[in-house]
Formats: sequence, C-alpha cells, structure tokens
Amino acid sequence: MNAEKLRKIYEKAGADALFLECDFLRRYLTGFYATDGFVVLTQKECAFFADPRYFEAAEKVLKGTNIHVFAGAWKEAKEYAETFRTWGVPYPFTSMKQAGAYQKAGHTLVDCMPALEEAMIVKSEGELALIQAACGIAEQALSSLLPELKEGMEEREAAALLEYKMRGLGAEGTSFETIVAFGENGSVPHYETGARKLKFGDPVLIDFGCKVEGYCSDCTRTFLYGDDKAHEEFKKIYEHVLSAHLLALENIQEGMTGREADAIARGYLEGKGLGKYFTHSLGHGVGLQIHEAPFVAPRSEAVLKDGMVFSDEPGVYMAGKLGIRIEDTLYMEGGRAHSFMKGSKQLLIL
Repeated sequence: MNAEKLRKIYEKAGADALFLECDFLRRYLTGFYATDGFVVLTQKECAFFADPRYFEAAEKVLKGTNIHVFAGAWKEAKEYAETFRTWGVPYPFTSMKQAGAYQKAGHTLVDCMPALEEAMIVKSEGELALIQAACGIAEQALSSLLPELKEGMEEREAAALLEYKMRGLGAEGTSFETIVAFGENGSVPHYETGARKLKFGDPVLIDFGCKVEGYCSDCTRTFLYGDDKAHEEFKKIYEHVLSAHLLALENIQEGMTGREADAIARGYLEGKGLGKYFTHSLGHGVGLQIHEAPFVAPRSEAVLKDGMVFSDEPGVYMAGKLGIRIEDTLYMEGGRAHSFMKGSKQLLIL
C-alpha cells in the first residue's frame, strides 16, 4: 500500500499506533497473507511482525516496499509498540480476550475500524483488477461444470468439482462454502450443500465464488436440469427475478443510498406479488471479505460512489417448493453500476 494511503488511515484512526492482528486487515495494509502475525502502523512506519513460519517469505515478498518486516509475534510486536499509549484496534474483529491483554499491557484502546473501512470501501485499480480476475475464473469454472452435471450426481459432488475447476484456473481458494442446491433445496437462501441427488426436471441453484490474492468474487446462477414441462410457474418467476436484477444494474447511480438501490429490485418484485418471498437484502460489499461495506439493504444509508464493489442478488424463495437467485458482483464507475460478469443470465435448460 502506498505511503499516502497509510498516512490517511493513521490520521483518521486517532490513535498513537494501530495494532492489528486480524488476517484480512494485515493483508490489506501489507499485501502479504499469513495466518498469524501483527501489523503496527505508526506515524513513521508500517511494521509487520512475522513468526518463523512466514518470516522468510514475508521478507522476500515485501522487499523494496514501504513495509518493514520484523521477526517475532505478540511479544515482539508488543515491545515495539509499548511506548505508544493509545492503540487503535478494530473493535468488530477484536475479542474480549485480546482487548484485555492489550489493556493489561497498559494501553488505552480506540476503534480504528471506521478509518480502515473508509479506505477499504473504495477499491483501487489494482483491487478492481483482482476482483475482475476472480469473477472471470468463477464464470469460466461454472461454464466448464455445467456439461458435467449428470442425473444421480450429489450436490456435494457438484460443489467439489466446481471448486476443483476454480483452483485449476488459478483461484487460491473459495470466497465461502460453495452452495449447490437441487430441487426444493433452493428455497433455503443459505442452504448447506448435502447429499441430495440430481433428478430430471430439478431446478439447480449454485452460489459460489473464489479468491485471487485474497479478493473475492460472488455469483449465483439458477438453472433447470431438463424441462419436464412442470415448471411454468418457476419460469415465470425466474423472468421476474432476472428483471429485478437487471433493473438494479441499469438504474443504480452514484449518490444513491444502499436503501434506495435495494428498493429498485424490491419494488419491482413487490409489484409482481413476490415481495414477501424476497427475504434478504439486494447486496453487500465484496472485497477481501465476502460480506463487507457497503450494504445495499432496506435500512442502509451508505452512499454509493465510484470504486465501490457490491453484489446484485435479488431472489424469490418459496419454502419447500423453489428458490431462484441471480447474482453478479458489480462495481461503480462513471457514476453508474457495471457487472464484472459477462455471461448471459437468461434461463438455461441444462
């Protein structure tokens, strides 16, 4: 991260030093991923404390950057920062045990998460490129998966195959637990992929994503596995969900609040008598976390602007009967929303 952005985060936080243990925040400030370690950001420098498992790799990756790498962990980071009385820590990602240890060491704590969130909510060109790459891998992997879906295949088998394909295309991992729901299981928005076997005529809902250098993609597609001529209602509802999705994409503008953006899709579905079946928000921010600011939701007053990334995912869920969700990862540019996803979203009969 460039020195100017680090300086702004430091000044906005209002602490003598930022003391960060959370993995995705360490990665955001340093560009290096490790399961353990500490970052201390002061007015003078950004220091990363890496234990022996990561020290050599961290030194190599961060050589020549403005991040100073030190060997050590909690003890060494604490000693480095002990002269700073007020520590900025991210309250939402700090346990009571951690906070107690910091306070026991004699430090007053302030919440630095608002400063970090303000910086993270608007993506740089580099961040957008990584999210674009993750979205491209996700779409390519799904296209490769669909011809291999077969009657009798279990949901978890399809999920594993999709994840394998994303890895093979360059993903470093999944954004979240892949959801594959066959038939009536799609009516549960965050369904836990199981052993349900695919049958002719089944709806197929797949919610998935992958990471590239820590940055996530998020996509949901809904299909029919063969047309048994018994899904006319499903087809009609699918067209309404797709219309809601496209209306949001076409009409979200810079300066809107998350609440106003959500209302575009929600209002359309309510007008079709489907509002009560749209049981979650239209979208959420996507970045180093799969759910982050800004939130595009009925109560969100977050103001949308260029550089922000969020999902567009209207859905209709009828318990025990059907579930339809269509989701793209969007970005704001030139005052309006654009989709990272390029493929058609018309209903596909597999």
